[in-house]
Amino acid sequence: MNMMASIAEPAEVGRYNGLERAAALMLALGEEHGAPIWRGLSLDEVKELSTCISSLGRVQSSSIEYLLRAFTSEVAGMRNLHGSFDSTERLLAAVLSPEQVKEIMEDIRGPAGRTMWDKLSNVSETVFAGYLKNEHPQTVAVIMQKLRHDHAARVLGELPIEMANDVVLRMLRMDTVQKDVIQQVEVTLRGEFMSNLARAQRVDPHDALAEVFNALDHTTEERMLRALDESAPESAERIRSLMFTFEDLGRLLPSAVQVIVRQCNKRELALALKGAPEDIKTLFLGVMSTRAAKLMRDDLAAMGPIRARDCEEAQGSLVRLAKSLGERGEIILADPKSDELMIY
Repeated sequence: MNMMASIAEPAEVGRYNGLERAAALMLALGEEHGAPIWRGLSLDEVKELSTCISSLGRVQSSSIEYLLRAFTSEVAGMRNLHGSFDSTERLLAAVLSPEQVKEIMEDIRGPAGRTMWDKLSNVSETVFAGYLKNEHPQTVAVIMQKLRHDHAARVLGELPIEMANDVVLRMLRMDTVQKDVIQQVEVTLRGEFMSNLARAQRVDPHDALAEVFNALDHTTEERMLRALDESAPESAERIRSLMFTFEDLGRLLPSAVQVIVRQCNKRELALALKGAPEDIKTLFLGVMSTRAAKLMRDDLAAMGPIRARDCEEAQGSLVRLAKSLGERGEIILADPKSDELMIY
């Protein structure tokens, strides 16, 4: 009887590709049982498999049980395993020479740990480019080669054009960079840039207050903003500029509005449009199918008078949905008539 026929494939395993399944198996086999397999792999295969193990993270015991097949009875009582840099290095040390282990782990981690490069690739390109403007173009060229390609492109776009061109030429002419050079660049970045990044990205209290005001009902929001107009007019103006309101939905691209319409509660949409300006109402109805738009117009006509508070709450729900979609990258909160994005 096929042992796997009686075991349903766990959902986690269904999400693994072939390499990830192999990585989980090698992690479970450990040093003793995995050694013959490691010795049969080429150096490139070892690098590829060990890189996958180092980023695998937590593996459920049910998935290990499924993947190991012949060792089901042994693995059934195991707790979760955890793939990490340390567990990868221990596995490699049991089957490869110290020099091979060092080479592979440096490819995976980077000389001083790849965590810093991961963090750099998540830093605002404007902030990072502002720092790099004061660095030598050769140093910047080394850094560009270590960043994710998409992030490097955005950083280059923020540099002065003459400097960006110089950096690109140096990247073209650059031979293999010595590891000690990369290590020195990492030390400098960690000491001069990363340590100051938290201070450079200190949260503006106006941003937080804009989020709070977005969540207020319209009457309370206006009352508090008017009070701020008297006591701190510059702050009130700053908060207004940062707030994303129902009226801002009218400046979205039709494709973004279409996503909102698909995912919103249709009852809330009708309530929101009942009190909406004509341009916003036209925009929302325009992205619907002919039948859906007719049904919505019929609903609006049959709705009769509604409480202003109900309309405001429904409009607030649409705004929160739009911001949530923007944060997930499903839509861009942008004015189609402007090149400036309003990213939240």
